[in-house]
Amino acid sequence: MKLLKVAAGVLNQTPLDWSGNTQRILKAIDAAKADQVSLLCLPEFCIPGYGCEDAFLAPDTHSRCLQQLELITQHTENMVVCVGLPFLCAGGLFNGVALLANKEIVGIAAKQYLAGDGLHYEPRWFKPWPKYQMVDLDVANRTLPVGDIVFNFQGIRIGFEICEDAWVGARPGANLAVRGVDLILNPSASHFAFGKHEVRRRFVLEGSRAFQVSYIYSNLLGNEAGRSIYDGDAMIASGGKLLALGKRFSFEDVQLTTAIVDVQWTRMLRARTASFQPQISDDRIGDEVDVPFSIPMASLSMIGKADPQATSAMLTKLHNLELAAPAVSATSDLRTPATPSTPLNHSAGKDLSVLPSVFSKEEEFTLAVALGLFDYLRKSRSSGVVVSLSGGADSAGVTLLSWFMLYLSVEQLGLKRTLQKLAHIKTIQDLTIPASPTLPSTSPDPQQNIANFSTQDIARKSANALAGKMIHTVYQATKNSGTVTLDAANKIASLVHSSHHVWDVDAIVNLYCSTVESTLGRPLDWQTDDITLQNIQARSRAPGAWMLANIYNALLLSTSNRSEAAVGYATMDGDTSGGLSPIAGIDKNFLRHWLRWLQESGFPGLGPIAELDCINNQAPTAELRPPNQEQTDEGDLMPYDLLDTIERLAIRDKISPIEVLEHVALQFPQYSPSQLKLWIKRFFTLWSRNQWKRERYAPSFHLDDENLDPKTWCRWPILSGGFEEELKELD
Repeated sequence: MKLLKVAAGVLNQTPLDWSGNTQRILKAIDAAKADQVSLLCLPEFCIPGYGCEDAFLAPDTHSRCLQQLELITQHTENMVVCVGLPFLCAGGLFNGVALLANKEIVGIAAKQYLAGDGLHYEPRWFKPWPKYQMVDLDVANRTLPVGDIVFNFQGIRIGFEICEDAWVGARPGANLAVRGVDLILNPSASHFAFGKHEVRRRFVLEGSRAFQVSYIYSNLLGNEAGRSIYDGDAMIASGGKLLALGKRFSFEDVQLTTAIVDVQWTRMLRARTASFQPQISDDRIGDEVDVPFSIPMASLSMIGKADPQATSAMLTKLHNLELAAPAVSATSDLRTPATPSTPLNHSAGKDLSVLPSVFSKEEEFTLAVALGLFDYLRKSRSSGVVVSLSGGADSAGVTLLSWFMLYLSVEQLGLKRTLQKLAHIKTIQDLTIPASPTLPSTSPDPQQNIANFSTQDIARKSANALAGKMIHTVYQATKNSGTVTLDAANKIASLVHSSHHVWDVDAIVNLYCSTVESTLGRPLDWQTDDITLQNIQARSRAPGAWMLANIYNALLLSTSNRSEAAVGYATMDGDTSGGLSPIAGIDKNFLRHWLRWLQESGFPGLGPIAELDCINNQAPTAELRPPNQEQTDEGDLMPYDLLDTIERLAIRDKISPIEVLEHVALQFPQYSPSQLKLWIKRFFTLWSRNQWKRERYAPSFHLDDENLDPKTWCRWPILSGGFEEELKELD
């Protein structure tokens, strides 16, 4: 056996945070050294941050990247580490990964396939590196090999697939296998989307099997630059077996996932493969760089002392021996929160090849948005959030997600370390874990009775205490507001323990109306001024909410969802007001489903939230028209499940109105063709008319491949023909 201890490190970085990014890189290196790791793979662009955008084109960005690279290199004694950064070559800018070994920079591997779809705009800044090409380049006062390189460490060969490289059909790993690599490193910046973890798991497993290598995958973690959320996926596979799987959605800044790989075993797998044809001529594909450093090997005695059972299981599975190994369940070591004394997560020696998806879609949504909110809040140095809590599904969802932000942080980090991460918020620094009235107390000091609390109980009570100082909600009534929404708003505020206010803004609405009426010389009337009278109510609520945000130095969270954005069913400078729109990337149908899931099943460890019946039993309504008109969202628009289906077909799949009709006629036979035509016309007309609104929405999170954000996903002209000819074809 030829054993190596390797690690995938995930980092919560911030674009252009030079000292912070380097500090976290060094923390990962120090942790790897302490765990006797010989090779550490860190994420793509971990030095500058992935989301630098046009700052990648600034000369100062490159100077500072090289300065940090020199500093990091000096901390790599007796180990191999890869770090990502951009580099210039022949007048072009490239996406690269510097390989560091024993305090030396031994070369820079270059990305061959650029991500240019969805929210990715890499071709705006970078050029794809031509395969099989290597050149010498002057970097930081030294000449380094850069390009499509195999690094040969005294017989152990290492190659790279950088993020998108592994997602394409002609992935570089096939050529690396021909060149005899033993390990493929994949430093990535792969944003979270529903179901994406399973895709990554498949290409990591298949890459390790088809190329007969050990494969190390590391991803970014957290909300890096504002819109993208990274789940911190980390995987290590060998010969088609998943040896280690990291914890996703961690609130830690740094995590390591480690495993022991056997280089000789994967070599023999390749030797036994009849279809494998090694490259043995001098006419080599690409180039190989000999590195005069011998990577430290792992020993069985060292591994056994660290974790004998895990080592036995790993070697058993790795070498296909018919011996029993401990079973791994879907929740083992994955949902277990890290204790405050163990900030780094280590996973080694488990065969996770058949592990099912760890989280449901509902759980992923909760975890991703909560983590995204937490990082956005602390990186923007905000002291809390403000939500205009209307008593409907959208604002209730945003309020609950804000509470989950606090709960999950305390569950994973503990209250003390949560307060440390929020050190800029002075008003919460004196909080302690509250006493539990439901648990017997053996001491008058609640801090002495913590051992009697469950992790969830501590997290829940701590989150409630934090929410009282960090979540500010306000219900703003007009004469068209009803007791149902008022009661619901009060219930949700009580549920999350927010600082809650109830205001009557009718006087403000009436003042605006009377001012305009005096100018027009006539009264405003619902028959002629319907939209005007609806919008002024929504807009009159915004200034007070903004004032609270200013007073508390808090983020004002907009409560608009994607279904509303698609058809412009929102009031600009009203319910769209805010600095961040957490649910603008999700459709209304899923949001309502998520709220029902919380009521009936609940987030793991918390149980059902029965109080949400006050939200789930309502028909969604803007509640802006007089009560006798019985206004509902679906009455104004169409059924939300149909709206979301039309949106996917028309915008995501980009098919014509007449083709949309063919699809929905099959999916919704309960509606007549004439009614479907009416709704399809309404959708396409409203979609075209309201692009200007989508251009002005607050930033939102990316959660799937159906985002409507015009800056980073779905570009559409503000002015267009509005499908006029296409809609005529429906008749």
